[in-house]
Amino acid sequence: MTQEVEMKEAQALSNTVSSASVPSTLQHLKEIASLIETGAYAKEVRRIVRAVRLTIMLRRKLKAATLSAFLNFALAPGSEAHSKLSSYLPKEDDRDMDVDTASSAAQGPKHSLPDIEIYCYLLVLIFLIDQKRYDEAKACSSASIARLKNINRRTVDILASRLYFYYSYSHELTNSLAEIRGNLLALHRMATLRHDELGQETLLNLLLRNYLHYNLYDQAEKLRSKAPRFEAHSNQQFCRYLFYLGKIRTIQLEYTDAKESLLQAARKAPVAARGFRIQCNKWAIIVRLLLGEIPERTVFMQKGMKKALTPYFELTNAVRIGDLELFRTVAEKFSSTFSSDRTNNLIVRLRHNVIRTGLRNISISYSRISLSDVAKKLRLDSDNPIADAESIVAKAIRDGAIDATIDHANGWMISKETGDIYSTNEPQIAFHSRIAFCLNMHNEAIKALRFPPNSHKEKESAEKRRERQQQEQELAKHIAEEEDDDDF
Repeated sequence: MTQEVEMKEAQALSNTVSSASVPSTLQHLKEIASLIETGAYAKEVRRIVRAVRLTIMLRRKLKAATLSAFLNFALAPGSEAHSKLSSYLPKEDDRDMDVDTASSAAQGPKHSLPDIEIYCYLLVLIFLIDQKRYDEAKACSSASIARLKNINRRTVDILASRLYFYYSYSHELTNSLAEIRGNLLALHRMATLRHDELGQETLLNLLLRNYLHYNLYDQAEKLRSKAPRFEAHSNQQFCRYLFYLGKIRTIQLEYTDAKESLLQAARKAPVAARGFRIQCNKWAIIVRLLLGEIPERTVFMQKGMKKALTPYFELTNAVRIGDLELFRTVAEKFSSTFSSDRTNNLIVRLRHNVIRTGLRNISISYSRISLSDVAKKLRLDSDNPIADAESIVAKAIRDGAIDATIDHANGWMISKETGDIYSTNEPQIAFHSRIAFCLNMHNEAIKALRFPPNSHKEKESAEKRRERQQQEQELAKHIAEEEDDDDF
């Protein structure tokens, strides 16, 4: 199908969902089910994707009575799926429902596709999570996963990926993520054997999240390195993968790679995913501080993030000044925030950077200064601050952080004159890194281009195209009625 026809269908369906002329939520669900059915018969995955997006738009309008009526419409009464899903829905008065249940049940399909059945599981699971009935959502998700294992259809992969996510999310809400780790590994293996690429990406991210939730960074890295290559079929899953990869690289002291992954995840994340972008920026700020960089002020002033990034702004200010006492004060003041963000261990690492920054400022300001004054300016609280200051200065000189020498006899730190930085290779290195960044972004943009299939062939008229597609759909329906759905 060409882009013109797809855009017209998408616009018509989205207008139907948002239109006030059809106030019934059940009617919207029926149209989405029809879209899924058409996509399943025509093997058009994009229709399933569109159906999932439209479902998210209706999420806040879902009610128990509406879902019960939709189950009567979509599933055969008395079937196993209908009985199981109906048991999760509370009994409500008929007046709470904005549709006629009897008429909707009478119009139900004679034969339900596995795609429709999985969609019903997804709807009920979303409703239970929104109602904060987490134990029932956990049971419903487990039942949906058991049903998914017996279905091998490429049109179900989109719905299955959403079920995988809510399956892990419901267990995370009930603090039982460790229970499903083996099941997630089995599902990932099954998705790999079935060539379900989106399922592989989703399950890999869920497994990485599972490991990182329990601070099992080594196991997460082993899984990531041995799993099939991440092809990024979904932008959302790719952003999550980059975020988890950045966290793993940070713990493994690979700060340069971690910074690149975290910043790329923050750039690629949708604007609506504010919470995810905040987390990416928090970790990226810590990593940049560990690298000795000072983030720009604009990073902390992004729209909708100023309040959440305030603790990290004050932390950055303490590191920039090199004031160890101010750093301790900020760490104690926002300790609860850092604990909830799981960045406490990284902030402990920053203490050395604060000392190094303060020492660099001292070496620039003074051509010669006693080690006792260095200890006072750094505010070292130890039994022997002069000895500690001497060891800190010696280590900074060895690492190349400052250009100075130590006069052990007199107890002085003597700084050397600062040379012209433009006589070194540092400007060339910085310029090269910026060029490499721009070229990398250009290459990614070229790879992300999408072209319509068979665009090089002669375009057929819209009327002939509709007739051909209608014939293909009728043929697909006739074949599906004769064969078992599970043997697709």
